[in-house]
Amino acid sequence: MPSDRTDKRDDSARGFPADFLEYLPSVLAGGLAFGLWFHDCWVSGAVAMAAACGSFYLRLRFGRRLGEAQEMRRSLDSQLIQSQKLASIGELSSGIAHEINNPLAIIGQETEWIRHLLQTEVFKDREGLGELADSVGEIAKQVDRCKEITHKLLDFARKKDPLIQKVDLNRLIEDMARLVEREALQRDIRIERRYGEDLPPVSTDPPLLRQVILNLLNNATHAVDRNGTILLMTQTCGGSRVDVLVSDSGCGIPEENLEKIFDPFFTTKPPGKGTGLGLSICHGIITRLGGRISVTSEVGKGTTFAVHLPLEYGKGEV
Repeated sequence: MPSDRTDKRDDSARGFPADFLEYLPSVLAGGLAFGLWFHDCWVSGAVAMAAACGSFYLRLRFGRRLGEAQEMRRSLDSQLIQSQKLASIGELSSGIAHEINNPLAIIGQETEWIRHLLQTEVFKDREGLGELADSVGEIAKQVDRCKEITHKLLDFARKKDPLIQKVDLNRLIEDMARLVEREALQRDIRIERRYGEDLPPVSTDPPLLRQVILNLLNNATHAVDRNGTILLMTQTCGGSRVDVLVSDSGCGIPEENLEKIFDPFFTTKPPGKGTGLGLSICHGIITRLGGRISVTSEVGKGTTFAVHLPLEYGKGEV
């Protein structure tokens, strides 16, 4: 099916601009009104003029409503595709993680056994075993890294039902801010707070939400690196929703990467510095909590992640 843009281009090719055809009834009504007015038919002219104005106003209003509905539909379609994609990858990731965990456990056990042997009398006083010990240590380090990745894969795929409680959102966020603030201050990163006053309690799963906020704060500190600011903001929206914003003054995200930012294994960090699963896990958690997460960014100016949560779990749309 051709798009609206293609349709308009085709109309123009035939010599009739699409906008002119859309407003043709209003134009004809206006012409009729002017004709009647010009020929001294004052009453009929006034009625026709009113009809022309009414037609034009209704067309504008209908067009605006239609545009908003189409934009909402595109947003919902995008969210549905993202959710389906994450669900499929989650099932695959779970199977892979379970399969990898078994050989990882064996490698870890054998590494510890080699370390033990190197401390026995047979090898203890031998020369030239320092490099071997270093190599064994590196193997153990990489095994631990692989275990971390597989655990994150399982967290990503796990679909636990949330344990819903009433939460003081400002206090929960402040607890997470204090966890990262010490390290942030060492790098001259200032955390600003703009918590909404009289914020009502939120029905959500506190541990899951803490995981999301902590991940977003850690990402923000990595994006800023040094000498910058992180802004934490909470606010109610419409009486049925609460928004949490985490903004940083970091390097920003290129536009071509914004659509992929929640994809599993996608990361802008250097190799070995990130698994690319953190934001995917956050996306899954917020979806399970009945909310959504969005991102806006500008290269060189910073990034803002917005978490939109319902005040009452399972009630209303966000």
